[in-house]
Amino acid sequence: MDCLRMKRMAIAALTLLVFVVSCRRMPGQAPANTPVAASPTFAVTTVKPNTTGSQDASTEMSGGIFTATNVTLKRMIASRAYGISDARIFGGPKWMGSAKFDMQAKMESADAQRVKTLDRAHRRAMQQPMFQQMLADRFKLAVHWETREMPVYELVVGKKGSLLTPANPTEGGSGIDSDDNSLVATNVTLDELAQTLTQELQRDLGRVVVDKTGLSGRYDVKLKWTPEDDGTPGQQAADAPPTILTAIQEQLGLKLEPSKGPVKVLVIDHVEMPKGN
Repeated sequence: MDCLRMKRMAIAALTLLVFVVSCRRMPGQAPANTPVAASPTFAVTTVKPNTTGSQDASTEMSGGIFTATNVTLKRMIASRAYGISDARIFGGPKWMGSAKFDMQAKMESADAQRVKTLDRAHRRAMQQPMFQQMLADRFKLAVHWETREMPVYELVVGKKGSLLTPANPTEGGSGIDSDDNSLVATNVTLDELAQTLTQELQRDLGRVVVDKTGLSGRYDVKLKWTPEDDGTPGQQAADAPPTILTAIQEQLGLKLEPSKGPVKVLVIDHVEMPKGN
């Protein structure tokens, strides 16, 4: 009897232990009723028609405040909301590319402070959904993605071979930073580089870049070029960097070859002229 009683007590203790463990929250796991933090959105937005007839247009994000002057909705969709070229936007009324607007949008102060700590790629990843929501709210914009056969650039190794610098395998982390005429990448694959060229150089390239180099390593990349519309021929400084296609060949030993391939495109399902301010 003592042995049987001890077994029953052991089973009861084990059952209680299983119950307690199952009720405990795993480390790092939020309680079931904990609200999920929402993605940041603009706190205040204004949109007004611009009827000046001016050809000058500009956009700027500074101190958590976005200002756009004399811009089209199509430009906002391409450059700010989805990070694609105009050629990858299909459908929608003609006024999307002709009607001009002045816009202003303000971020919450906490979000604006957080943006200051991010590099360009992470800022873009955080801000694009904010612009998407703003355009959905003010223009009733609805879209979907499709894949279509379109002109692309294939990134291949040049005739004289690659000039890429292999990344140091002992150094962790990777990153890409770029502006209008330079790019610095650390510990990246050629596929990541191709994606960055697609994202950052829409104005100069106008096509999706696809990695066809066959190189599987990770590299450190430095690239400097002169934008295609940076002055007229003969007005650039003698020591100015070459245009992007030449720069990629001379500085990286790679080449962009025109081709065709499957490309994700943005299709406009619905859009309306904004009402009010």
